[in-house]
Order: sequence, then structure tokens, then C-alpha cells
Amino acid sequence: MVDRLANSEANSKRIAVVEGCFGAAGQPLAIPGRVLIGEGVLTKLCRKKPKARQFFLFNDILVYGNIVIQKKKYNKQHIIPLESVTIDTVEDEGELRNGWLIKTPTKSFAVYAATATEKSEWMNHINKCVSDLLLKSGKSPSNEHAAVWVPDSEASVCMRCQKVKFTPVSRRHHCRKCGFVVCGPCSEKKFLLPSQSSKPVRVCEFCYEQLSAGQMSGGLPPRSDSYSRSSSRFPGSNVSEDEEEEDSSD
Repeated sequence: MVDRLANSEANSKRIAVVEGCFGAAGQPLAIPGRVLIGEGVLTKLCRKKPKARQFFLFNDILVYGNIVIQKKKYNKQHIIPLESVTIDTVEDEGELRNGWLIKTPTKSFAVYAATATEKSEWMNHINKCVSDLLLKSGKSPSNEHAAVWVPDSEASVCMRCQKVKFTPVSRRHHCRKCGFVVCGPCSEKKFLLPSQSSKPVRVCEFCYEQLSAGQMSGGLPPRSDSYSRSSSRFPGSNVSEDEEEEDSSD
């Protein structure tokens, strides 16, 4: 079905509408063979708090952005190649329900749908697109992914030293390797993580020692904390360093 839609006029028009909603600041989305599978609003668990984001699922990429005017204007476009994506379900917790993790080597985050049915549709369609891409390319599924950042609200004290209490003066930072919320003294080091950045990025002392010793490759370090949190349409079927990069987790 996707192949039949690839060169259809209806598909071209739908993609053109999405491009128009992002405006000149967005990247061109129309390429031969690309099909818009579905779209909808999902709640993305961002660093500060959960936020509504507009998502568009194509047969080869996942695109999302901030909602300026619903169905008319979006900004801060993000494009994720599906070939490197893996997804895992997230258990319901409090008001956060119907969620799953979207994991890639560059960034990983949790999203939540309005209903269990929407969650199932999104996950099924994403998995189908990823499996079709891997089948065509002959590649294996990605086994490396960036850590999911622990939201600021989940940590009142440093998750490494367990001593420093966060205040307007003693600020929160995130380790780019394990995703922990850590204090400044516990995250003074930087390390090159090529899948995330061309420059060394902030890591906690624990991860720095493990990375420097070569004991940590694509995997994540063990977590000593108790943090466990790990309407759609589908037709046809810093300022601190952390503040500067908030959009990278947003």
C-alpha cells in the first residue's frame, strides 16, 4: 500500500501541507518514495515538564515540532530517521498513561498518546515502517541509543552524590550518557560521544570514569536511583549548557 501511495497526488498534497505548516524554517520533506503514514498530537516528556507536540510519521522518518497554531503552524522541526529507531512501551504511572520510548543513537525520549488505542496504532505503524526499512536495506536493528533524560522534577538532589540539593544557585545538569540529573561538581567532565555530538559533551563523574576506562560502549551504566519511568490519524489502515540544549531534549 505504501508503494502505491508513494507517487500519488494525494500523498504529495499532504506532504506539501506539512511543509507549509513548518514554513521556511523547516526542512523540505518531499522526496521520491516518501509517504506520509499518519499524524497526531502526542505529549512529549521534556526536561522541564510534559508538553504537547505535533508528530508526523512518514515511511522513512519521524517529524515533530512545537504547536504554534493547531493544524496551521508549527516550529522547531525535528527529523528522526526511522532506520535507527527502536521503541519500548512505558508502564502507566499516575497521570502519564499510554506511553512509549522512542530511542535513537542521537536522542531518546518518552511520548504519551491520549488513549491506549492511539498508542497501539502509533507503535504498530512505527514498528512496521522500521522493519520495512531494515528489510530493504539489509541492516540490523540499532542496538545503541542515547539515554532518556530524567525530568528535572524527578530529582530534588543530585542523583550521583545524593548530597547536593538543587536550588536556584545550585543548578541541575544532565549527564549525556546515563541521563541522570546531577550537580555541577558531579558533572564537571566532558567526553566525546560521536553519536550525539561532534564535540565533547557533559557527563557525570561515574560515566566519565567508565568511558575513560573503556568499560562502557553503547550501553548505559547501572542506575542507583529509583527512577523507572522508562488524537492521531492514520489514513488507510544553558543560561547554562542544559538550558541551551533544552530543545535537544524537547
